[in-house]
Amino acid sequence: MDQKKNNRTTADEMLPLEDNPNVSPAVIRRLPRYFRYLRQLIRQGKARISSGELSSLMGVTASQIRQDLNCFGGFGQQGYGYNVNYLYSRICELLGVEAGLRAIIIGAGDLGRALVRAPMFEKRGVEIVSMFDVDPTLIGREVGGVRIRDMKELESFCNDLPVDMAVLTLPKDRAAEVSERLLSCGIRGLWNFTGKDLSLGDEGAIVENVHLGDSLMILNYRLCHPTENEQK
Repeated sequence: MDQKKNNRTTADEMLPLEDNPNVSPAVIRRLPRYFRYLRQLIRQGKARISSGELSSLMGVTASQIRQDLNCFGGFGQQGYGYNVNYLYSRICELLGVEAGLRAIIIGAGDLGRALVRAPMFEKRGVEIVSMFDVDPTLIGREVGGVRIRDMKELESFCNDLPVDMAVLTLPKDRAAEVSERLLSCGIRGLWNFTGKDLSLGDEGAIVENVHLGDSLMILNYRLCHPTENEQK
């Protein structure tokens, strides 16, 4: 894992991030939005921004923005606002964009192949190092430059190349069994698309359960029960 530490890029002037283990899940879930909007501002050549301006862009109150960032020590000055590049660098640091994280995808079906081709991993500093499947017609193929390996090779592969997270796109009835194997390999982060909620906190795992159908049904609800603004 020493290589990952060497891959970190931090500016000389950066102060250590304030360690706050009690940051609420709501704040953590807003961090990727800061990442996206700040990246957009950098592309536009914006050098400095106030919490009020950022509030208008993100649809979050200026007070909430200040509270969120103060969870990590705060990155602005009153009356001076935020240096966009500096704030973006700190948000990237919080989100592990420069941490050199490695991931594998378990399940090389349609969803797994679509994910491995997506640019979001590279843009967020995550390297997909392999895919795994049990289908002999898929094993040995490459998708998006990533080789599909036999699930029998999982333990030996992870022993040779430490992996931080696994993306689960396999059938839900195999999710629990495969998760146990992944934990035994030292993998502690699971991005779970199986549709089966996994809760492995007692075993030291960090699980993000993703339900695409839930998001679709929220959209369905809003189409059937629009607010006044949505009816315009």
